[in-house]
Amino acid sequence: MFRTLSVALAALALTPAPALAKLTPAETRMVRTVDAEQARTLAMLERWVNQNSGSLNIEGVTKVGEMLRAELEPLGFKVQWIDMRSTGRAGHIVATHMGNGRGKKLLLIGHLDTVFEPDSPFQQWKRTGNDGEGPGAGDDKGGMAVMVAALRAMRDAGTLRQANIEIVLTGDEEDSGNPIEVARADLVAAGKRADVALDFEGLAQDVGLDGLRDMGSIARRSSNSWTLTVTARSGHSSGIFTQEAGSGAIYELARIIDSFRRELPEDKLTFNVGLVGGGATTKLDEGRIRLDATGKTNIIAATAVARGDLRALSQEQFDRTQARMRAIVAKPLNGATAKIDFDRDGYPPMAPTEGNRALLGKLNLVNRDMNLPEMGELDPVKRGAGDISFVAADVDGLVGLGPASRGDHAPGETVDIASIWRQAKRAAILMSRLAAERR
Repeated sequence: MFRTLSVALAALALTPAPALAKLTPAETRMVRTVDAEQARTLAMLERWVNQNSGSLNIEGVTKVGEMLRAELEPLGFKVQWIDMRSTGRAGHIVATHMGNGRGKKLLLIGHLDTVFEPDSPFQQWKRTGNDGEGPGAGDDKGGMAVMVAALRAMRDAGTLRQANIEIVLTGDEEDSGNPIEVARADLVAAGKRADVALDFEGLAQDVGLDGLRDMGSIARRSSNSWTLTVTARSGHSSGIFTQEAGSGAIYELARIIDSFRRELPEDKLTFNVGLVGGGATTKLDEGRIRLDATGKTNIIAATAVARGDLRALSQEQFDRTQARMRAIVAKPLNGATAKIDFDRDGYPPMAPTEGNRALLGKLNLVNRDMNLPEMGELDPVKRGAGDISFVAADVDGLVGLGPASRGDHAPGETVDIASIWRQAKRAAILMSRLAAERR
C-alpha cells in the first residue's frame, strides 16, 4: 500500500504547478520541494500519529519528542529536551537555529501531545483519499508535519541557512502541567527573545460563497475556570423561604448562575457552567471534574457547588468580567453564603493587535504571489485557547499555520491532506521573508 501511495504522490509532484505570479526563484523551489516530498511528509506524519502521546502518557510524549529531534537536528537545530515530570507531564522540545543574526527572530509553536490517552479506542492512522484519520492527525501532529515540511523546503532553497528560528513544542498543551508558571516558563522566555511568533495549530476555515475558505487568526480568547461554592442554613423543607430558614444553597446557586446569564453577556465573551450539584452534602473530587451530592426532598439544601469556564478576548475584558461575577456573588439570599474562586492555571488571551494584523497582511502577500485567495480575519469566538497566548503580551503573532482538519478532539479526527502541502508552502515563504527582514 505504501509503495502505491508513493508512486501516486510522486506522479502528483511531477504534475506542472500553476503559474506562480511573483515568487522568487528560491520561493518557487520551496513550492516544488514541498510537492516532491509529499510521500516523505505523509509517512512521517503516519509514524507520529501511530505513537500514542496523550498528555498523561509520559513515555509516549517523550517518544514523539525523540521523533521530532530526529527531524530537526539534521536541519541544523540544536535540540533540547526540557524535562517536566515535576509538573506531572513529560516535557518540551526547545530547538534553536542560529542564522546570521541580522534578520527577525522567529518563534515557531506546536505541541507533541494529543487528547487521546492510551486507553482510547482511537489509536491508528487511516488514509482514505484526501483524508487522513488518526489521533492528532490535525491537532497538532499535522501542524508539526507542516512545520517540518516548510523547514526542509527552506533548507533546500537556501533560505534556512540565514534564518534565526526558535521552536517550542510543548508536551502538555491539551492538559497542562501544574503549576502553569513552571509548565510554560520556557515558552514565555522564548517569546521575550522573539520578534514574531507563528503558531502551527490548525488552519481555520469558514464558509464562503464558493465553499470553505482559509482564514487567518490574529486573536485567541483566554480560558480560565472558576468554582462557585454556596453554603446555607439547613432544616425541614416546610420552613423554606422563611426569615428563619432562608432559601437554601441550591436556590442561591441558581440565583447567581442566572444572574451571570442575564448580566454578563457582551461581545466575544463566553461563560459556561459545566458541572453543578447540591444537597445536604456535596463533595468535589481532586480533579474537580466529578461531584458527589446527597440530599432528600424534605431537607433544605445546605451546600451547592458549580464549576465553569470564562473566555475573554483581552485581559481588560477578563478582569472586568471577573469583578462583575464577584459582585453578583457578594449579594447572597437570606441565610446563604457564597464565594467564587478563579483557577490560577488558565490560558491568557491573545488580543487582536495591529502588529498581529500586519502579520496577516504579510501572509496575504504570500497568498497573492501564490495565486491563492486572500485570508480574512477569523472571529476569535470560533477557536479555543492555545499556547501562543502565553507570549502574546511580548511579541506579534499569527495562529493557524497548521493544516485544515475536522472532528478534532474526538474519535475520527481527520486532516485534509491537501492542506498540508498548501500550508507548508505558505509557511516556508512567509518564514523566509520574515527571517530576511531587518530587526
